[in-house]
Amino acid sequence: MSFQLTPEQVSAYHRDGFVFVRNFCSSGEIERLYGTALEDDAMRKNALDLNDQSGKKTKLSLWFTPGNDVFGYLTRSEKMVHSVGQLLDSDAPVCHFHSKLMQKEPRVGGAWEWHQDYGYWYKNQFMFPDQLISVMVALTPANKENGCLQVIKGSHKLGRVNHGFSGEQVGADMVMVNNALKTMELLYCDLQPGDALFFHPNLLHRSEANLSDQPRWSIISCYCSQSNLAYNETSTSWKTPVSIVPDESILNWAAESLSNADFLKKENDPALKETGWEKEVDVK
Repeated sequence: MSFQLTPEQVSAYHRDGFVFVRNFCSSGEIERLYGTALEDDAMRKNALDLNDQSGKKTKLSLWFTPGNDVFGYLTRSEKMVHSVGQLLDSDAPVCHFHSKLMQKEPRVGGAWEWHQDYGYWYKNQFMFPDQLISVMVALTPANKENGCLQVIKGSHKLGRVNHGFSGEQVGADMVMVNNALKTMELLYCDLQPGDALFFHPNLLHRSEANLSDQPRWSIISCYCSQSNLAYNETSTSWKTPVSIVPDESILNWAAESLSNADFLKKENDPALKETGWEKEVDVK
């Protein structure tokens, strides 16, 4: 096995609801991933604009099935899948729910309200939040100035908090959020390109607008165990075990375009068109 989280990292995840893994991807891997994100036309064509309350936009491209493109190689890599398997509360095979490229551009990248991923995924009727996880890999620097992720340390232990509309977004009950902020530590997740953040779906998190001159781009892959049934999810990748590839594939294997990926598309989902799709997508 090429990579394993240390016992201390596993313990930190269960205690705090998240764990940083610095230099999870090499500079060469990030150069290839970020270059693909900029150059692959499928990313631009399938980007969704998500508005914050001030009208600023975050672009998001979301797909379900990991393929033979460079992002598929990352989400299917040994180091990624084995690390996720160490943190999920299950011995069942690891499955890929979805991945998304987050694109917060300078000066215009929008904010996002306090929320939990399971606040959204509960509606998909996933049964066990401890068998879900998100992994953010920074493609560019993420810091306080350009709207990095903020988390409330240990807030995953609150369980699922009620979510409702906050302007045009769905956010967590602010009474509970404010109580959590009085009780637990607020942390800004400062990441360098290649750093990874593994975090629990009940961890309260938010991000502010990117008012800097620098972009804040990241790839976020979400996983679940095969034993974690989702009774209201129409995609199928969440119940298909990941076909693992060696870590070297990210840098060295020939990669396909993302043009054939099963992107989330507003116009192809009547439910999203009718109910306000942007209110139901988890954004960072």
